[in-house]
Amino acid sequence: MKFALGIEYDGTRYHGWQRQKNTPLTVQQKVEKALSVLADHPVSVICAGRTDAGVHAFEQVVHFETNKQRQEHHWVLGTNANLPADIRIVWVKPVSEDFHARYSAAARYYRYKILNRWVKSALYQSHVSSTFQPLNEDLMQQGANHLLGTHDFSSFRAGGCQAKSPIKHIHSISIKRTDDKISIDIIASAFLHHMVRNIVGTLTPVGLGEKPTQWVADVLAAKDRKVAGVTAAPNGLYFKGVYYPKKFGISTLKAFEPYCDVIEMKSTV
Repeated sequence: MKFALGIEYDGTRYHGWQRQKNTPLTVQQKVEKALSVLADHPVSVICAGRTDAGVHAFEQVVHFETNKQRQEHHWVLGTNANLPADIRIVWVKPVSEDFHARYSAAARYYRYKILNRWVKSALYQSHVSSTFQPLNEDLMQQGANHLLGTHDFSSFRAGGCQAKSPIKHIHSISIKRTDDKISIDIIASAFLHHMVRNIVGTLTPVGLGEKPTQWVADVLAAKDRKVAGVTAAPNGLYFKGVYYPKKFGISTLKAFEPYCDVIEMKSTV
């Protein structure tokens, strides 16, 4: 049988999602080890999107295969009993053989959180980035609007990115302030390595008034990573969720709903 899992994790103490030879401290390694106990055989998982060291997830999605027969809630409770407290299985669902956590994904959703005040936080320092000078979120939104649609995002691509193409479609970028916190929500067909963090690093000087909003369009048009802003810190980044075509029967986050028809259409092309 093939199952999909929704996983929530705090990435603070991990060297990213992906299993690595030189360290057992990755989210994937912990999840596979816990699932293997329940399955009574070695389990490997495939994720929707790998996250870097220090990056968190509200709903990472993975799939795995097993011959072991267990009720769905037993997979959740039993796996969580074998996981550290900063990783939790939130849901499990049997899926069809043609489901693939990565390749079946039609859109992904990330959030970046900035604490915008003149002192760092004692409570949230591992879960937000900090910008001490006042940011103008309205200017950041105006700059971000230049990124909507289908573009070559080479200017926001890390040097070691393994994606076959830099062409991606951004459905939505929403920048909102609540008191001294700014959230940047981005929904796109897929993301390049460091794409969200590089976008945030480019929007920040716009919010500080150091660059005009048109500069974001100029950076995009340049298709050159060297002209964009710095890569923002990983601790403010969250993998929020994944959209899968309706045929797979996986529930959709409300944030995806305004774009469902477009995403479904693009997934069939």
